[in-house]
Amino acid sequence: MKVLTRVGLGLLAVVLLFVIAVMTRPPTFRVERSATVAAPAEVVYAHVVDFHAWQGWSPWERLDPSMQKTYGGPASGTGASYAWSGNDDVGEGKMTITDAKQPSNVTIRLEFIKPIEATNTTTFAFAPAPGGTKVTWAMEGENSFIGKAFGMFMDMDKMIGADFERGLGAMKQIVESKAAPPS
Repeated sequence: MKVLTRVGLGLLAVVLLFVIAVMTRPPTFRVERSATVAAPAEVVYAHVVDFHAWQGWSPWERLDPSMQKTYGGPASGTGASYAWSGNDDVGEGKMTITDAKQPSNVTIRLEFIKPIEATNTTTFAFAPAPGGTKVTWAMEGENSFIGKAFGMFMDMDKMIGADFERGLGAMKQIVESKAAPPS
């Protein structure tokens, strides 16, 4: 009986230490990536403020070719929305543009429904840069206990940041190929 008591107390101590470690994690997170696109801010802005244009550059569009998409509200700008439901790689959620100031920024309410419920804020900022426009894509939100625990094993910045880099690279390629003078 003493062995079982010691094992039980040992397991309890491990669980307690894990809970304490999780509780010390930051209460919020922010992931941010930037790229310079050789085009005016107005041109790049148009590829973000219209959810229909995301099909060409979003890193998640290719993960589920049969993903169900629904667009709502105005065609673009404040109030425009985009809902999706797909395979395990894309899950289910909805984005709604809550603020759009041409050509400087777009703010989006990002609601994940599956596989994990969460609501985050995504922003795109457009600023003049040598050779074009600096586009900064950021996502921030609150870390729930589960989010903090997940963060102990997975690096959110590396995981989502890589998707942001792919998306910005695809956007850059699309915008610059359209802006290139004909040969």
